[in-house]
Amino acid sequence: MAGHSKWANIKHRKARQDAVRGKAWSKCARAIIVAAKAGGPDLSMNLTLRYAVDEAKSVNMPKDTIEKAIKKGAGIAGEGESYEEVRYEGYGASGVAIIVDCLTDNVNRTAPELRKIFERNGGNLAKPGAVAFGFEAKGQLLIDASKTEEDVLMELALEAGADDVEMNDGIWEVTCEPSQFLNLKEALDSHGLVFESAAVTMIPATTVNCDQSAAERVLRLVDALEDHDDVQKVYSNAEFPDDMLTEAD
Repeated sequence: MAGHSKWANIKHRKARQDAVRGKAWSKCARAIIVAAKAGGPDLSMNLTLRYAVDEAKSVNMPKDTIEKAIKKGAGIAGEGESYEEVRYEGYGASGVAIIVDCLTDNVNRTAPELRKIFERNGGNLAKPGAVAFGFEAKGQLLIDASKTEEDVLMELALEAGADDVEMNDGIWEVTCEPSQFLNLKEALDSHGLVFESAAVTMIPATTVNCDQSAAERVLRLVDALEDHDDVQKVYSNAEFPDDMLTEAD
Protein backbone atom coordinates (compact mmCIF):
# COMPACT_ATOMS: atom_id res chain seq x y z
CA MET A 1 0.00 0.00 0.00
CA ALA A 2 1.33 3.41 -0.91
CA GLY A 3 -0.06 5.56 1.84
CA HIS A 4 1.50 8.17 4.12
CA SER A 5 4.89 7.97 5.81
CA LYS A 6 4.00 5.50 8.56
CA TRP A 7 6.65 2.78 8.53
CA ALA A 8 3.97 0.15 9.14
CA ASN A 9 2.38 1.08 5.80
CA ILE A 10 5.69 0.69 3.97
CA LYS A 11 6.56 -2.61 5.63
CA HIS A 12 3.11 -3.94 4.80
CA ARG A 13 3.54 -2.93 1.17
CA LYS A 14 7.00 -4.54 0.94
CA ALA A 15 5.67 -7.76 2.46
CA ARG A 16 2.79 -7.75 0.01
CA GLN A 17 5.16 -7.30 -2.94
CA ASP A 18 7.19 -10.29 -1.82
CA ALA A 19 4.08 -12.40 -1.32
CA VAL A 20 2.56 -11.63 -4.72
CA ARG A 21 5.67 -10.95 -6.79
CA GLY A 22 4.25 -12.57 -9.92
CA LYS A 23 1.23 -10.29 -9.79
CA ALA A 24 3.48 -7.29 -9.07
CA TRP A 25 5.44 -8.05 -12.23
CA SER A 26 2.21 -8.28 -14.22
CA LYS A 27 1.10 -4.87 -12.96
CA CYS A 28 4.51 -3.35 -13.72
CA ALA A 29 4.44 -4.81 -17.21
CA ARG A 30 1.04 -3.25 -17.82
CA ALA A 31 2.32 0.17 -16.67
CA ILE A 32 5.37 -0.14 -18.93
CA ILE A 33 3.22 -1.10 -21.93
CA VAL A 34 0.94 1.92 -21.41
CA ALA A 35 3.87 4.31 -20.94
CA ALA A 36 5.74 3.02 -23.99
CA LYS A 37 2.62 3.21 -26.14
CA ALA A 38 1.94 6.81 -25.09
CA GLY A 39 5.45 8.21 -25.21
CA GLY A 40 7.66 5.79 -27.11
CA PRO A 41 10.36 3.32 -25.99
CA ASP A 42 13.18 5.83 -25.33
CA LEU A 43 13.61 6.18 -21.54
CA SER A 44 15.59 9.39 -21.93
CA MET A 45 12.60 11.02 -23.66
CA ASN A 46 9.75 9.32 -21.81
CA LEU A 47 9.65 10.22 -18.11
CA THR A 48 6.57 8.11 -17.40
CA LEU A 49 8.31 5.07 -18.85
CA ARG A 50 11.36 5.75 -16.67
CA TYR A 51 9.11 5.76 -13.60
CA ALA A 52 7.49 2.49 -14.67
CA VAL A 53 10.81 0.78 -15.39
CA ASP A 54 12.28 2.03 -12.12
CA GLU A 55 9.37 0.55 -10.20
CA ALA A 56 9.68 -2.73 -12.09
CA LYS A 57 13.33 -2.92 -11.06
CA SER A 58 12.37 -2.25 -7.44
CA VAL A 59 10.38 -5.51 -7.39
CA ASN A 60 13.21 -7.37 -9.14
CA MET A 61 11.43 -7.77 -12.47
CA PRO A 62 13.84 -9.44 -14.92
CA LYS A 63 15.53 -7.16 -17.46
CA ASP A 64 14.36 -9.19 -20.45
CA THR A 65 10.75 -9.05 -19.18
CA ILE A 66 11.01 -5.28 -18.90
CA GLU A 67 12.41 -5.02 -22.44
CA LYS A 68 9.62 -7.22 -23.83
CA ALA A 69 6.99 -5.01 -22.20
CA ILE A 70 8.59 -1.89 -23.68
CA LYS A 71 8.64 -3.43 -27.16
CA LYS A 72 5.05 -4.61 -26.82
CA GLY A 73 3.86 -1.15 -25.79
CA ALA A 74 5.80 0.57 -28.53
CA GLY A 75 4.43 -1.85 -31.13
CA ILE A 76 7.88 -3.21 -31.90
CA ALA A 77 6.90 -6.75 -30.96
CA GLY A 78 3.52 -6.87 -32.69
CA GLU A 79 0.36 -4.98 -31.84
CA GLY A 80 0.45 -3.36 -28.40
CA GLU A 81 -2.20 -3.91 -25.77
CA SER A 82 -4.66 -1.12 -25.05
CA TYR A 83 -5.43 0.04 -21.50
CA GLU A 84 -7.23 3.04 -20.07
CA GLU A 85 -6.08 4.92 -16.97
CA VAL A 86 -8.93 5.28 -14.47
CA ARG A 87 -8.94 6.59 -10.90
CA TYR A 88 -11.52 5.46 -8.35
CA GLU A 89 -12.10 7.01 -4.94
CA GLY A 90 -13.81 5.74 -1.83
CA TYR A 91 -13.85 5.24 1.90
CA GLY A 92 -12.82 2.46 4.24
CA ALA A 93 -13.35 1.85 7.95
CA SER A 94 -13.38 4.96 10.20
CA GLY A 95 -13.84 7.16 7.13
CA VAL A 96 -10.34 6.47 5.81
CA ALA A 97 -9.98 8.04 2.36
CA ILE A 98 -8.78 5.69 -0.38
CA ILE A 99 -7.62 6.35 -3.94
CA VAL A 100 -7.32 3.47 -6.41
CA ASP A 101 -5.45 3.95 -9.69
CA CYS A 102 -6.20 1.39 -12.38
CA LEU A 103 -5.15 0.39 -15.88
CA THR A 104 -8.03 -1.46 -17.46
CA ASP A 105 -9.07 -2.75 -20.86
CA ASN A 106 -12.73 -2.73 -19.79
CA VAL A 107 -14.06 0.03 -17.53
CA ASN A 108 -17.52 -1.57 -17.54
CA ARG A 109 -15.99 -4.59 -15.82
CA THR A 110 -13.61 -2.84 -13.44
CA ALA A 111 -15.98 -0.33 -11.82
CA PRO A 112 -18.60 -2.80 -10.51
CA GLU A 113 -15.90 -5.22 -9.38
CA LEU A 114 -14.18 -2.53 -7.33
CA ARG A 115 -17.52 -1.43 -5.90
CA LYS A 116 -18.11 -4.98 -4.65
CA ILE A 117 -14.63 -5.10 -3.09
CA PHE A 118 -15.30 -1.89 -1.18
CA GLU A 119 -18.72 -3.07 0.01
CA ARG A 120 -17.52 -6.53 1.05
CA ASN A 121 -14.79 -4.96 3.18
CA GLY A 122 -16.84 -2.36 5.01
CA GLY A 123 -16.21 0.54 2.65
CA ASN A 124 -17.94 2.30 -0.18
CA LEU A 125 -17.01 3.66 -3.58
CA ALA A 126 -17.47 7.43 -3.88
CA LYS A 127 -17.89 9.90 -6.72
CA PRO A 128 -14.80 11.19 -8.62
CA GLY A 129 -13.14 13.99 -6.67
CA ALA A 130 -14.66 12.99 -3.33
CA VAL A 131 -11.30 12.33 -1.65
CA ALA A 132 -8.57 13.20 -4.16
CA PHE A 133 -8.61 16.88 -3.15
CA GLY A 134 -7.11 15.80 0.19
CA PHE A 135 -4.00 14.30 -1.41
CA GLU A 136 -1.01 15.79 -3.22
CA ALA A 137 1.32 14.07 -5.69
CA LYS A 138 4.86 14.05 -4.30
CA GLY A 139 8.12 12.24 -4.78
CA GLN A 140 8.82 10.40 -1.53
CA LEU A 141 12.06 8.67 -0.55
CA LEU A 142 12.40 6.85 2.77
CA ILE A 143 15.80 6.12 4.29
CA ASP A 144 16.64 4.26 7.52
CA ALA A 145 17.80 6.94 9.98
CA SER A 146 20.64 4.70 11.16
CA LYS A 147 22.15 4.64 7.65
CA THR A 148 22.95 8.34 7.28
CA GLU A 149 23.74 11.47 9.26
CA GLU A 150 21.16 14.25 9.34
CA ASP A 151 23.47 17.04 8.14
CA VAL A 152 24.79 14.92 5.27
CA LEU A 153 21.32 13.93 4.09
CA MET A 154 19.99 17.47 4.45
CA GLU A 155 22.76 18.95 2.32
CA LEU A 156 22.53 16.29 -0.39
CA ALA A 157 18.74 16.30 -0.57
CA LEU A 158 18.19 20.04 -0.62
CA GLU A 159 20.89 20.60 -3.24
CA ALA A 160 19.27 17.91 -5.42
CA GLY A 161 15.80 19.48 -5.37
CA ALA A 162 14.10 18.15 -2.23
CA ASP A 163 11.32 20.24 -0.70
CA ASP A 164 11.60 18.81 2.79
CA VAL A 165 13.40 16.26 4.97
CA GLU A 166 11.63 14.95 8.07
CA MET A 167 12.09 12.16 10.62
CA ASN A 168 9.17 9.75 11.05
CA ASP A 169 9.31 6.50 13.03
CA GLY A 170 13.09 6.20 12.71
CA ILE A 171 12.91 6.85 8.99
CA TRP A 172 14.05 9.91 7.08
CA GLU A 173 11.28 11.04 4.74
CA VAL A 174 12.54 13.12 1.83
CA THR A 175 9.87 14.73 -0.34
CA CYS A 176 9.98 16.65 -3.59
CA GLU A 177 7.89 17.70 -6.56
CA PRO A 178 7.24 14.79 -8.94
CA SER A 179 9.33 16.49 -11.65
CA GLN A 180 12.36 16.41 -9.33
CA PHE A 181 11.98 12.81 -8.21
CA LEU A 182 14.35 11.03 -10.58
CA ASN A 183 17.10 13.64 -10.24
CA LEU A 184 16.81 13.52 -6.44
CA LYS A 185 16.79 9.72 -6.35
CA GLU A 186 19.81 9.48 -8.61
CA ALA A 187 21.70 12.09 -6.57
CA LEU A 188 21.11 10.29 -3.28
CA ASP A 189 21.76 6.90 -4.84
CA SER A 190 25.12 8.10 -6.22
CA HIS A 191 26.21 8.77 -2.62
CA GLY A 192 25.45 5.21 -1.59
CA LEU A 193 22.17 5.82 0.21
CA VAL A 194 19.81 2.84 0.27
CA PHE A 195 16.07 3.49 0.09
CA GLU A 196 13.46 1.62 2.07
CA SER A 197 10.99 3.03 -0.44
CA ALA A 198 11.24 5.49 -3.33
CA ALA A 199 8.26 6.46 -5.46
CA VAL A 200 6.03 9.22 -6.71
CA THR A 201 3.03 8.81 -4.45
CA MET A 202 -0.08 10.58 -3.19
CA ILE A 203 0.50 12.12 0.24
CA PRO A 204 -2.56 13.07 2.31
CA ALA A 205 -2.92 16.54 3.81
CA THR A 206 -4.56 15.03 6.90
CA THR A 207 -4.65 11.49 8.27
CA VAL A 208 -7.11 9.28 10.14
CA ASN A 209 -5.85 7.54 13.29
CA CYS A 210 -7.15 3.97 13.21
CA ASP A 211 -7.53 1.72 16.23
CA GLN A 212 -6.51 -1.92 15.89
CA SER A 213 -9.91 -3.05 14.59
CA ALA A 214 -10.23 -0.27 12.01
CA ALA A 215 -6.62 -0.73 10.88
CA GLU A 216 -7.19 -4.43 10.26
CA ARG A 217 -10.32 -3.70 8.22
CA VAL A 218 -8.53 -1.04 6.17
CA LEU A 219 -5.68 -3.43 5.44
CA ARG A 220 -8.10 -6.15 4.36
CA LEU A 221 -9.75 -3.71 1.98
CA VAL A 222 -6.43 -2.51 0.59
CA ASP A 223 -5.19 -6.08 0.16
CA ALA A 224 -8.36 -7.04 -1.70
CA LEU A 225 -8.04 -4.01 -3.97
CA GLU A 226 -4.37 -4.70 -4.70
CA ASP A 227 -5.22 -8.31 -5.58
CA HIS A 228 -7.42 -7.07 -8.44
CA ASP A 229 -5.58 -7.38 -11.76
CA ASP A 230 -6.58 -3.91 -12.97
CA VAL A 231 -5.40 -2.09 -9.83
CA GLN A 232 -2.00 -0.44 -10.06
CA LYS A 233 -1.80 1.69 -6.91
CA VAL A 234 -3.78 2.13 -3.72
CA TYR A 235 -3.30 5.22 -1.55
CA SER A 236 -4.90 5.98 1.81
CA ASN A 237 -4.73 8.48 4.64
CA ALA A 238 -4.78 5.82 7.37
CA GLU A 239 -2.42 5.97 10.33
CA PHE A 240 -1.93 2.64 12.10
CA PRO A 241 -1.40 1.95 15.82
CA ASP A 242 2.24 1.83 16.90
CA ASP A 243 2.01 -1.82 17.91
CA MET A 244 1.34 -2.71 14.27
CA LEU A 245 4.96 -1.76 13.57
CA THR A 246 6.19 -4.86 15.34
CA GLU A 247 3.58 -7.03 13.64
CA ALA A 248 4.89 -5.87 10.24
CA ASP A 249 8.46 -7.07 10.99
